[in-house]
Amino acid sequence: MTTVASGTGVGQLLREWRERRRLSQLELALRAASSSRHISFIETGRSRPSEEMILRLAEHLDVPVRDRNALLLAAGYAPKYAESTLDDPGLATLREGIDNLLQGYDPYPALVVDGAYTVLAANRAIGMLLDGLPEHLLTPPLNAMRITLHPEGLAPRIRNLREWRGHLLAQMERQIGLARSEALRALYEEVAAYPLPDGGDPEDREDPHPYPYFALPMRIEHDGHVLSFVSSISTFNTPMDVTVSELAIETLLPADPATVAYLQGVAAAMRG
Repeated sequence: MTTVASGTGVGQLLREWRERRRLSQLELALRAASSSRHISFIETGRSRPSEEMILRLAEHLDVPVRDRNALLLAAGYAPKYAESTLDDPGLATLREGIDNLLQGYDPYPALVVDGAYTVLAANRAIGMLLDGLPEHLLTPPLNAMRITLHPEGLAPRIRNLREWRGHLLAQMERQIGLARSEALRALYEEVAAYPLPDGGDPEDREDPHPYPYFALPMRIEHDGHVLSFVSSISTFNTPMDVTVSELAIETLLPADPATVAYLQGVAAAMRG
């Protein structure tokens, strides 16, 4: 549900988004085919923007869909974008497509998360990586960042933890800069404060067989093997639903031949 703080006008909110994007009134006006005078009048409350103008400015300010509803409400208009649950009948086709994608990617890991990294769906390969984690981390709702960086989670198994942790925290910082999400900020503060696992930083362990990776991998131990993955994240173009706008499909692509061979071997053994 989208909420707006009492007394917060649309002009103030638009100004905050413009300043967050580091645009001048003139730059925004040029992008939105308006004038800096009109933008100024909107921001100071001297002019009430039309619904079309709010959505046009929001598009050029790259305002997330959830916050576009907040802008409309602040100006006295009805929200434009629905917010469905993933099990809503209207999203049945999308849900089926996502399930097919996840299962089709097996034996390589893939999962779906929302804007606060809550895991909404995952394939069997993800379950394999999570094998042996404590129950308190696997009790729904699962959180991908918490599971990865918690000292009782995957962190002790990640060989290049310092690098991978830095990558994940930087990713979250970029998202916080793009969206007004208190839930994401709270999660960031939580996982950034996690101590390194007992026994020191796994990154101190030398790799006896270095491999020329094409992107930063997550190198993780599993059942006596070191597996290497690079992450790819997909989102939906021009979403018209708040929930869909915040979905992200993350696939872990094997980063070396040994990881491919291991995962395919595990899959063959499970097929019997």
